[in-house]
Amino acid sequence: MDPQTTQVDDLRLVALPTAVTCADMFVRFALREWNLRQLQDETSFVARELVANVVERDSEVVPGFLTLRLRLHGDCLVVEVEDTEVLPPVVPATLAGRQGGAVANPSGGNLMWCEVALPTGVNASAVPLPRRERRKPPTTAPSGYQDETADVDDEFFERLLSKLHRSPEPPPGGGDVHGLM
Repeated sequence: MDPQTTQVDDLRLVALPTAVTCADMFVRFALREWNLRQLQDETSFVARELVANVVERDSEVVPGFLTLRLRLHGDCLVVEVEDTEVLPPVVPATLAGRQGGAVANPSGGNLMWCEVALPTGVNASAVPLPRRERRKPPTTAPSGYQDETADVDDEFFERLLSKLHRSPEPPPGGGDVHGLM
């Protein structure tokens, strides 16, 4: 991780058309966790375009993998998509004019990225880490809850278990019980 990168989250997907929708959901969830809801629409658009570009260029017969990564870096959110393609990387025309680029990885595959500016006055180090709240289990039963243990018929369960443990009798005429022979 780059020294200026304060938070990163990524998701590995199969390069199929469904990856575009998964990318959108991932971006929206991550930005909600990072309290950057105001960037959801723009960042989702960028992520969908980058992922769709990989999916369109990938083989439908044997699809490869892609990794969608979100990095908070300095005064921007960097959307990266790494693929396993052998074709040279191409940034989608829909993202022309934005800060970004594409390079071939020396180890194979490609990396495309596009930056989304953070809101004015916000930098990566000011974005709080997600917090999980510890919730206590309810001490009383929720309203409308009925305790059904009083209605349990022990004899019924004993009969059921004894029938389950018995080996099935062979059908008339012999043969396999399940009709496999």
